[in-house]
Amino acid sequence: MQALVGNDPALARDLYRNFSAAIDEVLLVAALAAALVAAGVSLFVTRRIVTPVQAMMEASQAIAAGDYHQRIGVAAGSPAAQADGDELARLALAFNRMAENLEAIEQHRIELIGDVAHELRTPLTGVRSIMEGLVDGVLPAEPETFLNVQREVGRLQRLVRDLEELSRAEAGPISLERRPCAPAELARAAAVRLAPQFEDKGVILQMDVPPDLPLVLADSGRAVQVLTNLLGNALQYTPGGGRVTLRAWRDDPMVAIAVADTGAGIPPEHLPHLFERFYRVDKSRSRTGGGSGIGLTIAKHLVEAHGGRIWAASAGSGQGSTFTFTLPLA
Repeated sequence: MQALVGNDPALARDLYRNFSAAIDEVLLVAALAAALVAAGVSLFVTRRIVTPVQAMMEASQAIAAGDYHQRIGVAAGSPAAQADGDELARLALAFNRMAENLEAIEQHRIELIGDVAHELRTPLTGVRSIMEGLVDGVLPAEPETFLNVQREVGRLQRLVRDLEELSRAEAGPISLERRPCAPAELARAAAVRLAPQFEDKGVILQMDVPPDLPLVLADSGRAVQVLTNLLGNALQYTPGGGRVTLRAWRDDPMVAIAVADTGAGIPPEHLPHLFERFYRVDKSRSRTGGGSGIGLTIAKHLVEAHGGRIWAASAGSGQGSTFTFTLPLA
C-alpha cells in the first residue's frame, strides 16, 4: 500500500486532503459540542448560582434602605432540596429568616414608640387637666388636688425607671452579684414588701416554700425583684377574697418558684406573648389600672441572666394563672 501511494502522487494528495477534511470536520464538531456544553453550563450556573446571588444582593440593598418586606424566592429552597445538599437553598432560607427577624424587630420598634407615647400621654393628660382646672378656678387649690398631680407624676417616674431598667437589660449582659441564697428567704422578702397591699385588698397570700430547700445561686436583690413583680401582678388581677400562693420546689438542677392566683386568668392564645414589651391581654383595659406593661419583660431578662427560664400557664379566663421561673442550684 505504501509503495502504491508512493508511486502515485495524485493519490497521496487526495488522501491528504481527505484526512485534513476529516480532521477539520472532527474539530468543528468538537468545537460545536464544546460551545453547546459551555452554553449549557453557563446557563445552569447563571440560573442556579448567579441569579439567586444577584437576587440576594438586590434584596439586601433594599433591606439596607429600610424595605424589610424583601424575600428571596428560590425554587430550590424546598426541604427536599435541602436534603440534597443545596447550599444556595439553605442560604436563601437563612436570608429570608434574617429578613423576617429584621422586619419583626422594626415592627417592635414602631410599636414600642407608640406604646411609650401612649404611656406618657395618659399621665400627662391628667396633669394638664388638673392644672387647667386650677388656672380656670374649676378645681380648688387644696391638698387633694395637688396629691392627684403627685400621683400622675409618680406614674411618669415609675415608667421612666422601668424603661431605664428594660434598656439596661436589653443592652447587654446584666450585672449580677450572685451568691448562695435560700429560696425561703427570697420568698419571705418579697412577701413582706407586698403584705400591706394584700391586706388592704383582702387577698390571701399563702406561702408554701419548704425551709430545707437547697440554696440557689442568685443575686438576691434581682431575684426578689422578679418575685415582687409576679406577686404584684397576681394581686392586681385577683379580686378581693381571692388567694395568691407562692410555692417552691426542687427541680434538679434548678429550684422552681411559682406564683399562682385565683384571679382573671389568661386565654391560651395570649400566653406566648405575655413577656413582650407593653403587651396586654385586654387591650381595652385602662392604663390607670395596671403598671407600665414591661415588668414581665424585665423579669424575663433577669431570670435568663441567672441561667433560668420563666413561663406562664392558665386554664383560661376566670380560672387564675401561674407564673413559674427557675434558678440554678448553688
